[in-house]
This record gives sequence, C-alpha cells and structure tokens, in this order.
Amino acid sequence: MRSAKPYDISKQLVWEAYQSVKANGGAAGVDKESIEAFEVRLKDNLYRIWNRMSSGSYFPPPVKAVPIPKKSGGTRVLGVPTVSDRVAQTVVKKILEPILEPVFDHNSFGYRPGKSAHDAIAVTRLRCWRDDWVVEFDIKGLFDHIDHGRLIKALRHHCTINWVLLYVERWLKAPLQQRDGDLIPRDMGTPQGGVVSPLLANLFLHYAFDGWVRRTMPGVPFCRYADDGLLHCKSRRQAEWVMAQITSRLRECGLEINSEKSRIVYCKDKNRQEEHEGISFDFLGFTFRPRRCVSECHGVHPNFLPAISRASMKSINREIRSWHVQLKNDKTLKDLSNMFNAKLRGWFVYYGRFYPSELRQIWRNVNGYLVHWVRRKYKRLSGHKRRAWQYLRGLAQANPKLFVHWEIGCLP
Repeated sequence: MRSAKPYDISKQLVWEAYQSVKANGGAAGVDKESIEAFEVRLKDNLYRIWNRMSSGSYFPPPVKAVPIPKKSGGTRVLGVPTVSDRVAQTVVKKILEPILEPVFDHNSFGYRPGKSAHDAIAVTRLRCWRDDWVVEFDIKGLFDHIDHGRLIKALRHHCTINWVLLYVERWLKAPLQQRDGDLIPRDMGTPQGGVVSPLLANLFLHYAFDGWVRRTMPGVPFCRYADDGLLHCKSRRQAEWVMAQITSRLRECGLEINSEKSRIVYCKDKNRQEEHEGISFDFLGFTFRPRRCVSECHGVHPNFLPAISRASMKSINREIRSWHVQLKNDKTLKDLSNMFNAKLRGWFVYYGRFYPSELRQIWRNVNGYLVHWVRRKYKRLSGHKRRAWQYLRGLAQANPKLFVHWEIGCLP
C-alpha cells in the first residue's frame, strides 16, 4: 500500500529526533521558542514537523546569528536554528549519518560517533614520538566558506534519498537573521550551530582534504578534528613541502589556511637536538611540547608530550573566579559541592587524561577560594589564614568525595 505522503518519514523517527534535541538542550531561535515552550503543545508541534517534511512543504526559518567570544580573541558567529528546525535537522541526520560514516577516513575524529578528542590526542602523541616534524594547520572560517555546489555534488554521490537532499539544500540556503532583524542571504557555508552542519562539513573536507591526502601523500599520516589538523613528517624539507601543498589544495576548494594558527613544529626530545623556532603546538585544548618525563630505562629526561594548554588553563581559572565561591557563606560545603563539583569533574576527566600533574595549579586555586569561603563563613577563623587552611584540610580528609581534586589527593 502506497503512502499518502510523497516522502515516507516515520513518526517514530520524528519522536526520536525530538528526544535527542531535548537531551542536547540549547537556546531558542528566531521565534524565541524555548524547548519548554515547544513542549506545551508537543504533540501538535511534532505532528506539524512530520506532516510538512513528509509532504515536501517544510521550509526552514531563518537562523539566529549569535556572536560568541573566541579564546584567541574576536568573535565567532553561531547560527542557532529554532527548536522545530533542530528536530527536523535531527531527523535528516539520523538518516544521513549511517550512510556517510563508512565513507569517512579513520583519521577524521571530529563530530563522529565512537570517536573523541582523546582518541585524536592519543594518536597524535604516538606519531610525535615516531616522526620528528608536525605540520599544524587551521582552516579559516570553515563553516562560512563551504562551497554549496561541491558539497551537494558529494552528497548526491552517496545519498539518493530525495527528501534528504531536498532539505539539506534548503538548510544551506536559509538566511541568517541578525540581532536587528536584518536577513543575510547565504550562497555558501553551513551555519556553525546547525545539527547537520558538522556532518556536512566532514563530508566536504573528506573530499577537499582527507581523500586528497590519501591519494597524493600516502606516506604522510594525518589527524583532523573538524577544521583543525596535523600532518606528521620525517624532515623539515618534507614538512615545508606538505605545508605548501595543503595551502594550495585548500585554496582550490575555496578555503583558506589560517596563517596565525598554522605552522611547522619540531618534536624536540632527548634524541632530537636540531634547532627550530617552533617546538610546541596546541591541539584540542592541549599543548604538545618537551616535558619532564621519568622512566626506568632513561631516568629523568625530556619527552614530547601533551598537557592542558595555557589558554585552557586561563579559561578555567577565569570561570572558577566568576563563581565567587568566597562570597557564598550562606551555603554549606555540601551545597558548594553540588554547585561546582560536576564542572570540576568534567575538567578533570578531559584534561586529566594526559599529564594530569599540570592541573595542580587549578586545584590549588579551588582550595584557595574554599579557604576564603571558610574565613568568611566562620568568624573565629576570619583573621587566621593558617588555621583556616588546617580547618579546610580536616574537612577534606573527612569528606574526600565532595570535590574531585580531593578524591585524587590534592588536599588543602
């Protein structure tokens, strides 16, 4: 029996897409409708999405432009779709992702199921031990400069589902709405913040970069996480040639290397003593550079290792300072744990995976703010800094699981 709708999209798929959107949270789009407001008429809203997508009459609303500050300075513009549009995009993503995943290279790690930033860091660490030189590159404004024609051509090569192709094209053309209400038409790029955008960006770079490296430089290992990438080389001469090649290749595909974030790095350690101005690079919040290492075979020696970057450290300390822990003397220690320990644990899980001793300064800062809290909360300790530290140490020893750094032994 034929479906009454032109496109066979199940209601169950729309329901699952909504559940994913709800789990991920996110801000309202141009219609100012939050997830909570969307749920007031949940059944009607989901039926409307299913009905329009199944009939081919779904047209995405404009995408809300939201500038956010970058760690390196300046701003990045996120494109925030409405809640309804995020559900519709997730419907397409759930169909498209299983089609494209087998196509992608195993050295592409960003925004992919079963792959993580830690996987990329671990692979990079091993390759830095093996090869002396690294070409570090960053693509300038990747999401804003993806060529629609090339992207759709690649998509049609792998996907023959008409409604998926139809809605991807409509999303690519959806205008960007500024704060003042002005609409900016788009003839290139895919909004950073859209549900399907990372998947489409990976497809574009699979052909613009990953597959091209495989064909033209089969002996050069690479690792890419979205628009950041690394290539490992045997010599400085090879690294210079590789940098020139990828710069030219990306230009051919309408993309540009970010010269401020792209360079050649020498992986200096105890066996590598060549002089070079660049002996460190940042990747996914970690800095790779020569670090003190202790082993049974070689004793204390420098090794090329990753640890939390200075920029990440500054960002974390800035956020901890913004909590104003010392001013919350109306709270109990258990309250503070409930408020902040999940965030601290998240940082520990991510940055503590490699060279965790570099996090000690963060844990010292947290303990310092807690001492200030103790001195403000208990008047008898307000003028006795040493006694306040001793008191906090006693609390930590009695309640080691309240804060993640106390669990691992970083006591006051």
